[in-house]
Amino acid sequence: MKLTQTVLVVDDDKSIVNLMYDFLENDGFQVEMAYDTAQALSVLQNKSVDCIILDIMMPGQTGFDLCRQIRTTSDVPILFLSARDDDVNKIRGLGLGADDYIVKTASPAEVVARVRAVLRRYGSQQTTRLTTLNFGPLVLDLLAREVRIDGQEISFSPREYELLLLFAEHPRQVFTYEHLLETFWGGVGDKHTVRVHISRIREKIEADPDNPQYIVNVWGVGYRFEGIRA
Repeated sequence: MKLTQTVLVVDDDKSIVNLMYDFLENDGFQVEMAYDTAQALSVLQNKSVDCIILDIMMPGQTGFDLCRQIRTTSDVPILFLSARDDDVNKIRGLGLGADDYIVKTASPAEVVARVRAVLRRYGSQQTTRLTTLNFGPLVLDLLAREVRIDGQEISFSPREYELLLLFAEHPRQVFTYEHLLETFWGGVGDKHTVRVHISRIREKIEADPDNPQYIVNVWGVGYRFEGIRA
């Protein structure tokens, strides 16, 4: 049985990595270190970690890129630790699936406390975590990352699946074009980019894509999911 929890710290500033290493280790954690996203992916491919502390701006891929990539296969807790304290970056980070967003003015002790808080929440959720989202004919199998319509598996690209999952996990919540572009395309593209992907999803899940019952338009704003859980 694994008793010691492992935290991966990813930041190109070695002084911050070393500081977090000292505080986390002193608090009983095992710590893995990486100074860019490539090193982080190498650690994740070879070791099991319980939590990730992630900077945003690094050489090569950003922390946002890494978070997006991790979320295609794992729900490991992710905390952004960034010098950026504006709401846009906080919303983007949380929208990508991060569990917390911490500004670097926070003390190392506060960061450790928030790591523990996220791990407690994550641990308590494991016993009640849904394995499927069932909307009658439409079923999302979260463990297998599969989508079925009337029992038949439908093929989805990773981005299409993540888009549908976001909607299905938040029924009746309106997602704006701007939010979807920031979350899934890093702000690159326009409304047409979103519309094309939504159209593809509708072709796969809607009985009549021209009169959708699941993902409906909120005119001039974005989209909303109308499915009712069975």
